[in-house]
Amino acid sequence: MRSIAVLTTRNLRVFFRDRVGVFFSLLSALILIALYALFLGGIQVDSLEARFPTAPDADVRWFVNSWVFAGITMITTLTTSIAALGVFVDDNVSGRFRDFIVSPIRRTHLILGYMIAGFTVSVVMTSIIIAIGQVYLLTQGDELLSPANAGETWGAVLLSSAAFSALAAFAVTFLRSAGAFTALSTVVGSLIGFFSGAYVPAGTLPTSVVDGINLLPFAQAAMLIRRPYTEQALVALVGGQEETARALREFYGMSASVGGFAVSAGVAVGTLVMVAVVFACLGAWRLSRTIR
Repeated sequence: MRSIAVLTTRNLRVFFRDRVGVFFSLLSALILIALYALFLGGIQVDSLEARFPTAPDADVRWFVNSWVFAGITMITTLTTSIAALGVFVDDNVSGRFRDFIVSPIRRTHLILGYMIAGFTVSVVMTSIIIAIGQVYLLTQGDELLSPANAGETWGAVLLSSAAFSALAAFAVTFLRSAGAFTALSTVVGSLIGFFSGAYVPAGTLPTSVVDGINLLPFAQAAMLIRRPYTEQALVALVGGQEETARALREFYGMSASVGGFAVSAGVAVGTLVMVAVVFACLGAWRLSRTIR
């Protein structure tokens, strides 16, 4: 266990030492913040104010801001997971694996060191994003997440980080150069906002497209994070109008369905657990084949 801890610490130090890499791991989140600050946020606020003309402007903005930061939180769990596994790609390209192999380190410990580091980076960076989001909401006069909603949000983050770290560990084993890793990070960072329903609400897309997106673990992870993150703002916006609240949850991706089948929280959790287990095993197998 000591060797796993040492390797994990080493991988974390290598990642956080590269400040440019840390910045680019958050680039998708920063782009989304900029888009909503410039014009997308105003579009959502105007749409909701037209739908709820008697609702206070502060409640409308609270809901939109909460929804935006929930999407940013989900995106961060994936992009930082991939960024952390860049250490593996660098070690592979530079030939450091040869040094590891001749040392008295078990290959399984080496593999776990990369995977645990990826998970840790994802959790730490996403927790920072959550804290930033809460501080921003507080400056706008909004409420902080209740302890129950904060705990549920963080639980969803832990599960999402585990699933996407495993997925990233599997994906990077196919990369043989730093350029390929950069290309993967760019493509994922560009598309994940769409696949998670963060760029535009799911309700604005065709039903067939929404069904396809909701089949993916990204939308289901976003759903698990959005539900507790936006719940207080949603209650303030619609009060006790349960039908209206249900419609907004469907429109903004706090609930999901595929072909009329409701994707419950239990189904989403099961999906992410399956992704974590399956791709952790596949990633470990691929890593063991690469480290020779």
